[in-house]
Amino acid sequence: MDLRGFIREIPDFPREGIRFRDITPLLLQAGALDRAVSALAESVSAAGVDFVVAAEARGFILGAALARELGAGFVPARKPGRLPAETIAAEYALEYGLDALEVHADALAGGARVLIHDDLLATGGTAGALCELATGLGAEIVGCAFLIELRALGGREALAPRTVHSVIEYAD
Repeated sequence: MDLRGFIREIPDFPREGIRFRDITPLLLQAGALDRAVSALAESVSAAGVDFVVAAEARGFILGAALARELGAGFVPARKPGRLPAETIAAEYALEYGLDALEVHADALAGGARVLIHDDLLATGGTAGALCELATGLGAEIVGCAFLIELRALGGREALAPRTVHSVIEYAD
């Protein structure tokens, strides 16, 4: 199944010059959604993942399903002020601004094997912040997995030397 056919491009969103890759059409089709989760899991199944750490909000959609598929726990990384217990935070740059994410300070035990997930890899800022949060809690990053990768924006290189997996790649 060619999952690329289920990705909608929205020009000039959230600001002019950005081509937003919308995964909503993929989510609407049960077969495409199942194939996306399976493809993500297949790419990392040998890594021995204890937890999937994923970013709010679109990362949650596939991240929790991916954790279930891998038999792993799920750690949500949220915008500041949205988690109820003690948190640690990391700031990061987006291709169109700055942001921050937090996880619960007790979410990961030292030595946990963590897969970083988000729906899309662009510059690597979000995934880099997730890596920082996880390693700050003593976890080992076993890889980063994305449904979509925008190769021209250099996210893969920004995450080096970590292993990066993506299901759909766009050159531009």
